[in-house]
Amino acid sequence: MYDFTKLKEELKNIENWLSKELLNLRTGTASISILDDIKVESYGVDTPVNQMANITIEDAKNLKINPYDSSQIQDIEKAVTDADLGVAVSVDGSGIRLSFPDLTGERREELIKKAKTQLEQAKINERGERDKVWNDIQSKEKEGEISQDEKFVFKDQMQEIIDGGIKQLELLLEKKELDIRG
Repeated sequence: MYDFTKLKEELKNIENWLSKELLNLRTGTASISILDDIKVESYGVDTPVNQMANITIEDAKNLKINPYDSSQIQDIEKAVTDADLGVAVSVDGSGIRLSFPDLTGERREELIKKAKTQLEQAKINERGERDKVWNDIQSKEKEGEISQDEKFVFKDQMQEIIDGGIKQLELLLEKKELDIRG
């Protein structure tokens, strides 16, 4: 039997990557995850915003960032503004408010197009993993470790695993597309 464990792990990693990428696409409702990749220089170290502040969802369209150290409000505001998230950023007495504007039809289509591009990248990555496994199976056959019949059985098993992985990726996109369309 051929061990497909590493292939399955790699496909799960690709699925997790796509899921994270899709989470970062703004859908018009406030989501804390939009700040996950934003880092602020704090005492000489790049620190994620969520480690420097308490972040809360005020309502469907607003997030509030309350820094633990109020002297860092301007630094956090600059980092969020520079990230160009497509949200309105304003500073009040105790922190920073992010307001999520409603998405226009044109912006929704742009987001869907971006999501589809990310899906294609994930599929390319999966095909790359498939090629690695297929090359390994072929080399095992050439070295006499497996028979030609086993090679084709393993190829079919590998393709089933890949097809299942691609199906999962497409389900993630479908869900995000529904979310974007509102």
